[in-house]
Parts: sequence; C-alpha cells; structure tokens
Amino acid sequence: QVQLVESGGGSVQAGGSLRLSCAASGFTYSRGYCVGWFRQAPEKEREAVATIYIGEGTYYADSVMGRFSISQDNRKNMLYLAMNSLKPEDTARYYCAAGRPYGGTCRNIRGYTNWGQGTQVTVSS
Repeated sequence: QVQLVESGGGSVQAGGSLRLSCAASGFTYSRGYCVGWFRQAPEKEREAVATIYIGEGTYYADSVMGRFSISQDNRKNMLYLAMNSLKPEDTARYYCAAGRPYGGTCRNIRGYTNWGQGTQVTVSS
C-alpha cells in the first residue's frame, strides 16, 4: 500500500522560501512512473505545480517556472519541492502524488492514483 506524507508547509511573507518534503512508502521511484506536486486553493481546481516523469523529464507550471524546483532522493524515497520568491497567489494546500502517465504525460491529474493528505502554504503580502 502506497503512503505519501507531506511536510514543510507554513506561513511566509511574499518573497520568502519554503521547502516541501514528501515521504513515500510502498512506492519505488521507477522509470515510467510519475511523481509530482499539486496544489489547490479555495474554490479552485487542483492543479499540477511540478511533476517528474521518471526517466524522462520534469514539468513546471508556467506560474512557478524559475521559482520552484522539484527533486527526488531515490535512496530515501523522498520527493521535494523547493519554493522561492513566493507570492500570495501561491497560497494553497499542496499535495504530493504518485501514479502513471496519462495521455503520455505526467501533467494530467487523472494519472495519479496515490495522494498525500496535503500541507498548507500561506503567503502573505
């Protein structure tokens, strides 16, 4: 059984930084699988922030390009999201997820079958 547990959220001022972590159990970061970070703000749909198509490449939403960085540590079975230059519009609950490609890409939320409980990120102006 796959279990994903996020940590590292919090409240920061605009321009600040946070690093989210996701501890995975029951899941191996194998080629062809997808892992990623999604976020959901109040009254908005959950959206992909950054994803890794293992063995293929990474994806970043336009809104976070150049500010966020996704990485994985296979030995520790960890997934990270470094967030810099945070903006109030980054405020959301952030989720770690794992799954398989959908439509040949890891950007589509439909491919993700395993989710963590999420961690809240609040950015004040």
